[in-house]
Amino acid sequence: MSGYPTYPGAQARVSKVEAVNAFMRGVYGWMSLGLLLTAGTAWFVAASPFGAMLLQRPMLAMVLVFAQFGMVIALSAAIHKLSGTVATLMFAAYSALTGVTLSSIFFVYSMASIFQAFIVAAGMFGAMSIYGMVTKRDLTGMGSFMFMGLIGIVLASLVNMFFQSAAVSFGVSILGVIIFTGLTAYDTQKLKYMGEAMPLDDATAVRRGTILGALTLYLDFLNLFLMLLRLFGSSRD
Repeated sequence: MSGYPTYPGAQARVSKVEAVNAFMRGVYGWMSLGLLLTAGTAWFVAASPFGAMLLQRPMLAMVLVFAQFGMVIALSAAIHKLSGTVATLMFAAYSALTGVTLSSIFFVYSMASIFQAFIVAAGMFGAMSIYGMVTKRDLTGMGSFMFMGLIGIVLASLVNMFFQSAAVSFGVSILGVIIFTGLTAYDTQKLKYMGEAMPLDDATAVRRGTILGALTLYLDFLNLFLMLLRLFGSSRD
């Protein structure tokens, strides 16, 4: 005998919950694989001669950073036109390229600092993502506010590249932690709604949505981790 309720409409609601849970499991799964690929690539590059070469050739590092931005913009813009396989491969390529550009943190920060920042970021991300899944509050207004704040810290970071102000850098990092913490909850709720509206009979659409969701939360987590590392990370001896 089924343990599900049998009153009218109950099975449809159960099916929707199961569909959303399956969609979100896919999102978190691909996000986790992306982070593992980024971490593994960063570790490998830092341990290779190429990592030291990147530090000695800042122009090459800048080219890779611009390529990274271009790839994430292209993937986000074209996700609805790509096949599931191509979208997945682009996400994997972006994750690996991000690992190359992030390899520098192993030369700047101690391993203990990197590990601590990761653990704290994981805890904050997990708590806010759960909140985004279970809250009944509409987080759209908060998400819009956080997005405006994100634009502000991006502009402030670009300007600070020329002035190199420690105070501005510290302020950007604090605001960044707040903004990406809030965006994690907002993006999770947005993805939950996406999962509810996902056409389950269209495997390609589901894969596209899963990869887009994974990319969104991947960026939230990664930026939260980097902001925490800049705030509390200690220099490598």
